[in-house]
Amino acid sequence: MIDAARLSPARRALLDRLLPGGVPALWCPLLTHYGAGGTLDTERLARHLDALQGHVGGLLVPGSTGDGWELDEGRTRAWLEALLPLARARGMAVLVAVLKADAEAMRRTLLGHLAWLQQATGEAEALGALRAAGVCGFTVCPPSGAGLSQAAIEAGLDAVLGTGLPMALYQLPQVTGNEMAPQTVAALAARHPNALLLKDTSGADRVAAAGVRELLLVRGAEGDYARHLAAAGGAYDGFLLSTANVFAPALRQVIEDLRAGRRDAAAERSARLAAVVDTVFAAAAPLPGGNAFTRANQALDHWMAHGPAGATQPPPWRIDGSRLPATLVETAGEALLRGGLMPAQGYL
Repeated sequence: MIDAARLSPARRALLDRLLPGGVPALWCPLLTHYGAGGTLDTERLARHLDALQGHVGGLLVPGSTGDGWELDEGRTRAWLEALLPLARARGMAVLVAVLKADAEAMRRTLLGHLAWLQQATGEAEALGALRAAGVCGFTVCPPSGAGLSQAAIEAGLDAVLGTGLPMALYQLPQVTGNEMAPQTVAALAARHPNALLLKDTSGADRVAAAGVRELLLVRGAEGDYARHLAAAGGAYDGFLLSTANVFAPALRQVIEDLRAGRRDAAAERSARLAAVVDTVFAAAAPLPGGNAFTRANQALDHWMAHGPAGATQPPPWRIDGSRLPATLVETAGEALLRGGLMPAQGYL
């Protein structure tokens, strides 16, 4: 678990209520699994969660890796309805991602989710409904637009954080086209004690490097895993990684090795993971449809699900009803074999 002792009393009290067992150090932006025609595969979801249980403590759903920018409201709600009881039964906390391009759409969707959770749980109080459903908060990105000023980004997030709902901020310039500056994050944190966590997937780590510590910081950029955690002298409290979909046991072991002072073991494991991730993400990047995080993790998850028998299984379905390119799946299998990371048996 993450040590939240440095946070303000108000933030600690909110975290204690929403996450009484502590804040997980490893989070996963869960893949959304599909059947033919883009239907939701809830049976595969359950088996995937079984594979993550004991390694991943928290889920982000539906994050960018789970097609959160592309899923319509109907499929998002159906996926959450299937997921929440399964996650709660396995002791996994859930951050509900609200990935919208503008602040008003974020706010409207947030309040819609809250009303649904209140009705589903019978809890009128917002935090009571969230806790009863196993939801520990919501995640939002800055409003989209490469030309947005920091003042505009701050004003948009002020409106969203003004709902008072527990919130994680998500730095995702690959999609939004902009970044929250460290000063912007610090200003928002100072005004909004319901802002609890920052996920940074930029790879630039500007907020962490600037020493912003009012929020918990989790890194979403892939690679060099052993270097960035506080236990290794880095600035991050934990990870929220797309590859936790497939490498959760190994990533958990990196965290445990660092905390135990086994830095060489952590560095060796980190390098093996990064070699596979670099290869598969590079192969996924130029392909059309969705985003590279999703494509790469679907390809890797195919082998985690089937093991070596994945060679005889068709590629996974995608959100648009097509199948993932077989060449990408083959590249992922070859990379796993080279890295000694191919499972002997898949979770299915």
